[in-house]
Amino acid sequence: MEISDKLLCLFSAEVEPSEDGYVIEVPQRELDTGSVEAGDTYRVALIESDREETVESDEPETPSSEPQPPVEAGEIRYVEIEDIGKQGDGIARVERGYVIIVPGAEIGERVKVEITEVKSNFAVGEIIDEDI
Repeated sequence: MEISDKLLCLFSAEVEPSEDGYVIEVPQRELDTGSVEAGDTYRVALIESDREETVESDEPETPSSEPQPPVEAGEIRYVEIEDIGKQGDGIARVERGYVIIVPGAEIGERVKVEITEVKSNFAVGEIIDEDI
């Protein structure tokens, strides 16, 4: 599957029935980061999820005042290595300048990574396909 360079955001959502059609809810964080604007028109691609259904918790979610990382563990991303860190690992930046550290990558490479660890200010991604 080829991912367009015009990709603005990537998130998982359920297709919900509405009065005369169906609705896909865009997470508030995508508007907060400036990836998309309310009222604008966008192309939407639907990709079948391989994840198991999540079990809803009885505990209410507590919204955090800090912005959440734009990636999740297990997520697949296509990134371009922009820099090399002090330890020799590749550095890619995604939404809001969030850093993904990619061991074994070189500057200028476009790689497909699986996010293996997520922290508040960086994530680590393992290369699963090189030279995308």
